[in-house]
Amino acid sequence: MSISPITSPIAPFEFATAQRIIFGPGKAAEIGRIAAGFGRHALLVTASAARTTTIRATLEAAGVAVTLFETRGEPRIETANNGVTAARDAQADVIIAVGGGSGIDTGKAIAALATNPGGALEYVEVVGRGKVLQNPPLPFIAIPTTSGSGAEVTRNAVLTSTEHGVKASLRSPLMLPRVALVDPLLTLDLPPAATAATGMDALAQLIEPFVSLRANPFTDAFCREGLPRIARSLRTAYANGADAAAREDMSLASLLGGLALANSGLGAVHGFAAPIGGAFSAPHGAVCAALLPIVWQANVAALRQRAPHSPALPRYDELARILTGNPHASTDDGATWLFALRTSLAIPPLSTYGIHSADLPALVANAAAASSMQANPIRLTEEELRTMLRLADSGFAT
Repeated sequence: MSISPITSPIAPFEFATAQRIIFGPGKAAEIGRIAAGFGRHALLVTASAARTTTIRATLEAAGVAVTLFETRGEPRIETANNGVTAARDAQADVIIAVGGGSGIDTGKAIAALATNPGGALEYVEVVGRGKVLQNPPLPFIAIPTTSGSGAEVTRNAVLTSTEHGVKASLRSPLMLPRVALVDPLLTLDLPPAATAATGMDALAQLIEPFVSLRANPFTDAFCREGLPRIARSLRTAYANGADAAAREDMSLASLLGGLALANSGLGAVHGFAAPIGGAFSAPHGAVCAALLPIVWQANVAALRQRAPHSPALPRYDELARILTGNPHASTDDGATWLFALRTSLAIPPLSTYGIHSADLPALVANAAAASSMQANPIRLTEEELRTMLRLADSGFAT
């Protein structure tokens, strides 16, 4: 497999991640010992108390008292504020989140806000005051049960403001988890639809940082390691969730995507996902999945037309070779592969979530201003953005 040629000096970059990353089947059994190193009372954030029975027993056996905070759906400003109240009432000294990206973001926000005055809107970007966190968060441990968000190693929490109808981030380097505990066995019972959506999100989070304006050698390595794993294992995990090898591949790829996006940024797929998820009851991963091949094609077309010497174009060729396993594959072959993958995973069009043509102007305006859009390899026009939404809304025409 060929590597993209060096076309310019290496731009300055920085890299930051969770203080400690623990990966491997069965590693969730270590949560008691790990949590006891941070405190004696944990607020356990989860969407399913039933799924945390073993984890709670392990914590209690290690002398860590547990207060449950159950949350469902996409994390909201109100949810984070309620979680802070629960943490303070319980006098929790460590926050643990067990779940997908929504649960982990909720826990991350609770940990940050519990030690800082004011509610979430004081600190949230765009729709809030965007204040800087002054005090370090409570120790936070992230335990993912899906393979998609990579939130266990990111420095932000995406929260929905129902008042404004958008998603925005609470963001600070202080919010990086103390521990990311990634156990692939916790993903074995993830249903096929959720496997597909979160898996496509993980794929987007390896593709977008690789062609990002802020790509760097560290994150390139993560992307090159993670992409082949998704290419060979996502369909398998979707068809047979009990396949431990495929689940391990997906868990590691998701982790690598989180490391990449946190340090190189994302692009138009996630630029759209935030405003769509804020305005409609649309799962984040499903939105990313519907848009991924369309954004690929639009970016490539725009680059060929307006920036034919962009270093992103040979990177799209490299991505195509990695995904297809064909050493002679081109950028267009990569797009074809993505469309076929999306079809095989039965990803629904955006119209499934009630998005109509009348909604496009507001979605385009909000997407253009989204933080994720700023790292896209080329600035897209409003017409290009509208066209992408129409294609993702009406069906899967290539």
